[in-house]
Amino acid sequence: MLFKEIIGQEETKVLLRQSVREGRIPHAQLFTGISGIGKLQLALAYAQYLNCPHRTEEDSCGVCPTCLQFQHLQHPDLHFVFPIVGSDEICNNFLEPWRQIILEKHYFDLSDWHEALGVETKQSMIYEKESGEILHKLSLKAYGDGYKVMIIWQPEKMNAPTANKLLKILEEPSEKTVFLLVSEHPEQLLTTIQSRVQTIRIPRLEASTIAEALRQKGIDSAHATDIARIANGSYLAALKKAEESESNQQELRDFIALFRDAYTVGVLTDPQKKFESLKRLRQWSIEMADPKVGRERQKHFLQYAQQQVRENFIRNAGQPELNYQMEDERDFSVRFSPFIHSGNVEAIMNQLDLAERQIEQNGNAKMIFFDLCLQMIVLIKKPKK
Repeated sequence: MLFKEIIGQEETKVLLRQSVREGRIPHAQLFTGISGIGKLQLALAYAQYLNCPHRTEEDSCGVCPTCLQFQHLQHPDLHFVFPIVGSDEICNNFLEPWRQIILEKHYFDLSDWHEALGVETKQSMIYEKESGEILHKLSLKAYGDGYKVMIIWQPEKMNAPTANKLLKILEEPSEKTVFLLVSEHPEQLLTTIQSRVQTIRIPRLEASTIAEALRQKGIDSAHATDIARIANGSYLAALKKAEESESNQQELRDFIALFRDAYTVGVLTDPQKKFESLKRLRQWSIEMADPKVGRERQKHFLQYAQQQVRENFIRNAGQPELNYQMEDERDFSVRFSPFIHSGNVEAIMNQLDLAERQIEQNGNAKMIFFDLCLQMIVLIKKPKK
């Protein structure tokens, strides 16, 4: 990948190119930031630039045999580690779909990767067996005179034995070997690993940069601007908003169902309406906990719900110009936002965040979602401070 093909991130590109030109190449670097801002793309462009024999001050040449191999993700000195499903499997068994998703989608997240693997309802991990593969790959003689590059995507998905073995490798790095860790949650890595890598924090993209990229894809200028504001610095989030997929609409419907029935049970006095709404909440929690929904989609909904609660609080605070919502979300917020205020917003956010963490930890989804319903019933009727 060429640096010029990456959307925005000009300051980071300058930093990476300069480190190569000056020969200051740390053996282990950690690219961190939110999803969809180009972390993996920067790592790929950096790896290619590092090995291109004809690089310029601005970019790889893009035409030499080395560049062509890197652009097809098939250079012998380019290695990948990423989350997979199956403790008896190794990443090499999934290289074909891995290359395909990078070359076709460019920007993607863990849920997209799960979909590509056909394992949407399962949790992925980097298993201990992979650490042996890492050692084997690094023991091989380099193909050329450049660097062997090991890109580890989502290193926070390593289990404990794998993380400890990686730590030992980082403590005794091989000559002309570069580790590029690409992480959204670096705080989940071992502190000893964090101390042995040079951290490069990748910033959120400017809304104007995202909007321009969307316009180049043929999206109407006004719509592109609206989406770019909502995306909160993530080009991937903007792309997903632009697609207006059924899953986006379903998350809004689930959000509305949760809070409408919580309001009916918690605030209204009609006992029949309360009973019917409580039944619907119970059914809602069962449907949300269905294994077919999958942990990743459950977590994504809880993240979406937190975003919408924030947006409704901002609207209720009298600052609608700061809202980052689509039209159908704004339509619901006009009526709903008065019930999200200083008296309950923090507690509601805490409960949604707690549910997300419990789902991440493989808690009982039925209990988690029904408890969430009960908490919302109590919190939606709390008075303002």
